[in-house]
Amino acid sequence: MRKQLEFQNVIGYQFNQSGLLVQALTHSSYANEKRMKLYSDNERLEFLGDAVLEIVTSEFLYNRYPDKPEGELTKMRAGLVCEPTLAQCTTELHLGDYLLLGRGEDRTGGRNRKSILSDALEAVIGAIYLDGGFANAKEFILRFILTDIEHKQLFYDSKTILQELVQGSDMGAIRYEPAGESGPDHNKTFTVELFIGEQSYGTGEGHTKKAAEQEVAYRALLQLKND
Repeated sequence: MRKQLEFQNVIGYQFNQSGLLVQALTHSSYANEKRMKLYSDNERLEFLGDAVLEIVTSEFLYNRYPDKPEGELTKMRAGLVCEPTLAQCTTELHLGDYLLLGRGEDRTGGRNRKSILSDALEAVIGAIYLDGGFANAKEFILRFILTDIEHKQLFYDSKTILQELVQGSDMGAIRYEPAGESGPDHNKTFTVELFIGEQSYGTGEGHTKKAAEQEVAYRALLQLKND
């Protein structure tokens, strides 16, 4: 209970129905382990939150970029609501610290798993929507997700932007090389190392090789920008 009160202070929203917040933070592994009743985990709230997030993001982009065509707006929205971007948004909230996870999921790094974090964030949106209505859910999304748009767009388009940057230089060709994988077959984490020419620019992780490549490309872009 103390952790849930703390989380409400972090997000700046006090729930009238505390059970909704508990549900939003409950992963299916915890619900199964505790033999909780059907639909006690956050999957249904995630479904609802995803829809609320999409309409708020669509309205935000429509108003902010009046000169962009539908295709560009769709691409921007995809970048803002994708799993890696949403997981990145949870860092400020320390959302992983507040999740209710099964012991096995907790032991294998579930609190830092992008899929779990992004799903939980959408579930929190769904819970706020049910508890306090659309306006409160929108305020949460604007405060914690629809910020620093250009930076997040850089993250989403990192592989393309990096390719364009390197093509105009003498740095050498880009290579993404597998550097390992871990976890069960249904929930693997892939690690990829990025080379430009013969120089390594570190590694990235993701639940697909593409996501791992995206993450390490983004880190390389930031490094090159600082250099």
